[in-house]
Amino acid sequence: MPLKTTNSGLNKNLIILHLTVFVWGFTGILGQLITISAVNLVWYRVIIAVISLFFYIAFCKKTHKIDIKAYPKLVLTGALVGGHWILFFASIKLSTVPVTLVCLSSMTLFTAILEPLINKKKISKMEIVAGILIITGIVLIFKFESHYTKGIIAGLTSALMASLFSIINSRFVQKLEAPIIAFYELSGAFIWITLYLIITNGFNQNMIPKPADIGYLLLLGTVCTSLAYVAGVSVMRELSAFRVALITNLEPVYGIILAFIFFGNMNKMTGGFWVGALIILSTIFLFPFAQKQVARRKARA
Repeated sequence: MPLKTTNSGLNKNLIILHLTVFVWGFTGILGQLITISAVNLVWYRVIIAVISLFFYIAFCKKTHKIDIKAYPKLVLTGALVGGHWILFFASIKLSTVPVTLVCLSSMTLFTAILEPLINKKKISKMEIVAGILIITGIVLIFKFESHYTKGIIAGLTSALMASLFSIINSRFVQKLEAPIIAFYELSGAFIWITLYLIITNGFNQNMIPKPADIGYLLLLGTVCTSLAYVAGVSVMRELSAFRVALITNLEPVYGIILAFIFFGNMNKMTGGFWVGALIILSTIFLFPFAQKQVARRKARA
């Protein structure tokens, strides 16, 4: 009976994660529709998310109070979250969307290396191989341009930050509820992004969104950020940071499919897209089975 409960909980979390990644894929559509700059977009995204989380926590009558030692850790993790989003959009501006998504796929490889080091465990060769396969799949999907040095550096740094806050959150979620983690981390992200805008004189007339942007920003800040962030953190009670990073690589696949649905151009789905998508999907869905086989062989040995 306990095994069934565990499997049931695992399957539920996998479904939630896939839905969350699908929602994240939709952020690319919103990003294309919203006309304000990348950093300003992230600022609005975070403040809307924080406000919606505040009302959600109040409505559910959850306490905001946490151990005082956790505050600086959550706020600093928020800096990683904000930095990840800013560098992600900066990478797009310095290079192209394909180059940025190729760089972001390295999150799997970073997590495969960093998670065991941070948690003092042995590095898994299988996870390293899975990370390399994911990057190969993403490269096949897009025409990778290797001459965008600054964009590549920004994209890889963004992926590194995403890997780090995912690993940190996999530990936080064992002690705190996901909405509380999301609230304080996104509050931290808001503080750091605000400081960045103050230093760079970012608060100007360009900050004012057009009427058409407001609805998209509200959707981005609530559904695609606060709701999706809480869901993404909550599944880490049962899923490792690597498993989450692995499935997160479906974001560009979902994003491309959604882009074709909303903006057309189905003819752009080349053979490289389907081969790359197949490699990514095969790696994601076959990895757990391969992991179990290796565990059984070790147990027999």
